[in-house]
Amino acid sequence: MIGWLQGELADPWQQDKRYGLQLRCQGVGYDVQVHQRQWQAMPAEGTLLSLHIHAAIREDGWTLYGFGTRQERDLFRELVAVSGVGPQLALGLLGNLEPMDLVQAIVHADLRRLSQAPGVGKRTAERLAVELRTRLQQRFLGQLEASREGAEMADGGELGDAQRDEVQLTLGALGYEALEIQRAIRAVASQALAEGGLADDWIRECLRWLSRDVA
Repeated sequence: MIGWLQGELADPWQQDKRYGLQLRCQGVGYDVQVHQRQWQAMPAEGTLLSLHIHAAIREDGWTLYGFGTRQERDLFRELVAVSGVGPQLALGLLGNLEPMDLVQAIVHADLRRLSQAPGVGKRTAERLAVELRTRLQQRFLGQLEASREGAEMADGGELGDAQRDEVQLTLGALGYEALEIQRAIRAVASQALAEGGLADDWIRECLRWLSRDVA
C-alpha cells in the first residue's frame, strides 16, 4: 500500500472543483488529487515535493489522495468513514478549513462553519458532529490544546492564511510533523516577527527554531 511519495511536481490541474497534480518518482508519474488550499499553495513545477498518501482501491482502478502532513491524511480518513461523506466532500472540508479549525468545528458542533464547505449541508454537518465529535476530541486532544495555546499567545507577529499554507506545506515536505510545525509557528510569532513578513522569513525562522536542539 502506498503511504508516502516524494518526487518532482508536474502538471497541476483543476477540473471544476477537483484539484490535482502528477508526482514523478524515479521514472513513474503518479496522479494525485489534493484539496484546494493545498493546490493553491503548491510550489513551482519541477520542485521536489513529498505527500502523505491515501489510496482508494476500486475494481476500476486506484485513486490517490495526497496531503502535506500525516495529520491531514488521518483526518481525511476519519471524514470518509462517516456515512454519506465521500472523498470529494472530505477534500472540500479540508480545503475550506485548516485541520485544527476543522476538528474544532466538529468537536464544538459549529454547523454554520462546517456548512461553508462546498456540498456540505446542515444534515451532513450534524452527522459529522455526532459521529466524530468524541473520536476527534480524543485523537487530536494534544493538537487542540496546542492550537488554543497558540491563539492565546499570538500577540506578536501574525501569519496570513496563504503564508501559513506555504509554511506548513514547505516544512511538511521537509519531514516535520504538524504539531512540530504549529509549535514552531507559535514560537516564531511570540518573537514578534514583523506582521506581513514574507513566507520565506517565517520558514527560515521556523527552521532555525526546529533545529535549535540539533548539535
